[in-house]
Amino acid sequence: MSNIFLLVPFASILALVFAWFFYQNMMKNSEGTDRMKQIAQYVREGAMAYLKRQYKVVGIVFVVLVILLTIMAYAGIQNPFVPIAFLTGGFFSGLCGFLGMKTATNASARTAHGASFSLNRGLQIAFRSGAVMGLVVVGFALLDIAAWYWFLNSVIFTPEHMQNGLQFLGLTFVHEGINEAQKMIEITTTMLTFGMGASTQALFARVGGGIYTKAADVGADLVGKVEAGIPEDDPRNPATIADNVGDNVGDVAGMGADLYESYAGSILATAALGAALPAIALSDSGITVEKAVMAPMLVAALGTLLSILGIFLVRTKESASQKNLLRALLVGTGGSSVFILIALTGLAYLNWITWGFFWAVVIGLAAGVIIGQATEYFTSDEYEPTKGIARQGLKRTCNSYYRRNGRWNVFNLGSGGNNCYWNCWSFLGSRWRT
Repeated sequence: MSNIFLLVPFASILALVFAWFFYQNMMKNSEGTDRMKQIAQYVREGAMAYLKRQYKVVGIVFVVLVILLTIMAYAGIQNPFVPIAFLTGGFFSGLCGFLGMKTATNASARTAHGASFSLNRGLQIAFRSGAVMGLVVVGFALLDIAAWYWFLNSVIFTPEHMQNGLQFLGLTFVHEGINEAQKMIEITTTMLTFGMGASTQALFARVGGGIYTKAADVGADLVGKVEAGIPEDDPRNPATIADNVGDNVGDVAGMGADLYESYAGSILATAALGAALPAIALSDSGITVEKAVMAPMLVAALGTLLSILGIFLVRTKESASQKNLLRALLVGTGGSSVFILIALTGLAYLNWITWGFFWAVVIGLAAGVIIGQATEYFTSDEYEPTKGIARQGLKRTCNSYYRRNGRWNVFNLGSGGNNCYWNCWSFLGSRWRT
């Protein structure tokens, strides 16, 4: 095994270290007033209660499935490593969701309190708290992948075992007389199986949490807006806590588990494709089967290291608008993308990846940036599409009122007893035409 492989566990451990660092820095900030602390504590308790109940049910499902997979392994239907890999994949997927939600429930009040003092302070608390789950996902995924690859390549598929085979407890772990190419296919196929556990955990976390989120959201709307006539997120609305709990268990814990499965699966699928390449394709490209398998792991490791650097690039000024805030986030993601391309150019020159692999990454990064910027343009209220929708909505409201009443609507734009009445078209022109 090449020494460059050590970059993968190094990047994973560094990601986990920085996740811990950002979490500790976030926890040093104040949660604000006693009322803010009280509400944040209610949300934490609700989220943890839901997650505890969910993981208890998922744990029972995993026990049943591991028993079935073990029986199938003894029957020769499944690879003997499938039950263990299934369990580790599900465990790390659930752990990522738990850590991400724990961070989010602790960061929400701190972000609000930090933003009341400084816009840049609020942005950095929020962004770096969000980075905790991202770093936890890539850290545990790369650590799991690196551990499995090292174990299978160095302990299980040794030259002696490849020649004579390996049996243990009535299970065949290595078949007799396999070659190097077959070894890599066996290793990548075995590693793919822990994605099954991650997918199972993500299914419960994402779908179950999503259903709870939507039920709580609709409940908050009905209770607050319809029955009591108060805003959805008003503290007087008892469903507000359930709504915020739902956002955490669905959009944070569920997303963390889902991202772990997707991230690990994409790396392992690419590694499996590299192992399955015909010998003639490998010889034409000038790389070995080992390099083809390790390439996605190395790219992911470099991406992790450079993404950590990009996190520190995100900052803004106190007078920043919504457009400036989004641009600050783009500096972090765009900067990381540029650094990754530079690093991959070096890997391509060293013949660790092909130039075709390099251009595939370029296309992927470009597609991601284009999708992100297009979404920002068509959804942010700083740009014309959203302003146009607002103008048309207000204009339609004015015209509808005029048709019903024979005169223009008059808006009460005051608050606290200071009433300021504007003509509908005056309001439209001054507030929305620009």
